[in-house]
Amino acid sequence: MLYNLADKMGAAVGASRAAVDAGYVPSDLQVGQTGKMVAPDLYIAVGISGAIQHLAGMKDSKTIVAINKDPDAPIFQVSDYGLVDDLFKAVPEMITSLD
Repeated sequence: MLYNLADKMGAAVGASRAAVDAGYVPSDLQVGQTGKMVAPDLYIAVGISGAIQHLAGMKDSKTIVAINKDPDAPIFQVSDYGLVDDLFKAVPEMITSLD
């Protein structure tokens, strides 16, 4: 689902350590203190809680958009825009709107 959205946006996919540890993605996609440092013009944090380790790897992004179902997730403290919603609802709607 995220790869589909990234393809439609001409973007790349990164991941949190939790996603890597759970086996959802390979470790070379990890963003954070023990992963890659990224600073794109637009960073869309989908389902990212905002752990300090992850923030360290993306804090220099120009515009940060956060999508998380927890309105108290720390990612919203550093995001420029935020959407409190379930990623499994929001991302498919984003994909549909880009078709």
